[in-house]
Amino acid sequence: MSGGTFVGMPSFPEAAHDAVNNQTLRANLRHATHTIRGKRAKAVAEMSDWAELREAGKRIKDHTLRHLDRYLVQLEESVTAAGGVVHWAVDADEANRIVIDLVRMTGESEVVKVKSMATQEIGLNEALEAEGIAAYETDLAELIVQLGKDRPSHILVPAIHRNRGEIRDIFAREMSEWGRPAPDGLTDTPAELAEAARLHLREKFLRAKVGVSGANFMVAETGTLVVVESEGNGRMCLTLPETLISVVGIEKIVPTWRDLEVFLQTLPRSSTAERMNPYTSTWTGTTGGDGPQTFHLVLIDNGRTDTLADEVGRQALRCIRCSACLNVCPVYERAGGHAYGSVYPGPIGAILSPQLRGTASEIDASLPYASSLCGACYEVCPVAIDIPEVLVHLRERIVEGGPATREGNKVVLKPAKGHAAERAAMRAARWAFGHPGALRTGQRLASRTRRFHPRTLPGPGRAWSDTRDLPAVPAEPFRDWWQRTHGGKDTTK
Repeated sequence: MSGGTFVGMPSFPEAAHDAVNNQTLRANLRHATHTIRGKRAKAVAEMSDWAELREAGKRIKDHTLRHLDRYLVQLEESVTAAGGVVHWAVDADEANRIVIDLVRMTGESEVVKVKSMATQEIGLNEALEAEGIAAYETDLAELIVQLGKDRPSHILVPAIHRNRGEIRDIFAREMSEWGRPAPDGLTDTPAELAEAARLHLREKFLRAKVGVSGANFMVAETGTLVVVESEGNGRMCLTLPETLISVVGIEKIVPTWRDLEVFLQTLPRSSTAERMNPYTSTWTGTTGGDGPQTFHLVLIDNGRTDTLADEVGRQALRCIRCSACLNVCPVYERAGGHAYGSVYPGPIGAILSPQLRGTASEIDASLPYASSLCGACYEVCPVAIDIPEVLVHLRERIVEGGPATREGNKVVLKPAKGHAAERAAMRAARWAFGHPGALRTGQRLASRTRRFHPRTLPGPGRAWSDTRDLPAVPAEPFRDWWQRTHGGKDTTK
């Protein structure tokens, strides 16, 4: 019972073109992202050892990814010893089938859900709905998205593209179709909106026998899962139902509780600008007479193993879903999350989605180009993911032919059918830079004919120059200037 999927979305340039002309959307995004980034900067500035924590988080994640096979086995053993059951899913279809079968075993026809990127990634709500099982989102922002038959547009604040007036209208119009209706005379004040959501969800919390969650972290040494949140709805879903099903990506492991401590400092400050999360829930298997009596952990791959094989791209798997990169990205601020055609929008989505889903589709092939490469995302990332580096790497893969394949002990890129003009231009540039004499002649010719240069590019180049100023050609090449002013000798002849 989700608000829809991203299947069939157009490429990023096409989707972004429509988004940037939506003045309400841009105003909502600008206000929200600027507010969040300002608060985050203050929260991070309080930590004198932030750089060390950032480096520690990076090293912990890299170590875990290098030894992921060992820690996954340890996690399974720990969860099983604590009374849980572990299931392995190679892709979204298998994960959905496992969850559907587990819900059917309970005899229930509805579940309550904790906010989860993993379940959105695999389209779990749609799969459950197709089998007659209602999935109710309980996070306030996710509830807004679901009631509005919408799609999330932000990792941390899925309804960031909505303002209070729009939310009030959605509640008043849709709540009665899903359960308890909105109160009469509902206004757009935050307190009234929150109270309407609280009353609407309370009956679902008290009635539901099955809860579905993701997890921010999994501790391998004890089999403990961790969810951090700000509202308390997650704790209701994790403690009240008789059966709990957690769907988690295999990269969410940390080896020990000591490792977890690092991320419990960096995640809240990077995401909600809080010193600690209001609710940090941990659970280890099952306990008689307390909490869910049946616990299932569904570990999903869904492209993560292929991503891990890429030495440059694998750093995307460090991501702890803080969304700091979205809040500083000038492209996201103007285009919004829907333009990315993925549950993972913004800079991290531009490098994660093409690796998890491949680059065969138009939308995925366009995502690595959805960036100005300004580097702001790397500067704020609490686990030091070099997003610009990965973007350039993926652009190379797309131009050269898409996904990497292994031939013996060597990873190679298959030639692509498209991008012929771009490849020809790169070959010409490589030849010119390899022949300094020809480069020098070309530079001198360009400087002497600069008065005849157009202000815009012809043909396909017009799309680029319509929104950018062409760089002015200097009056003389640097070599000539150096020789004239410093008496230097040109060694490129």
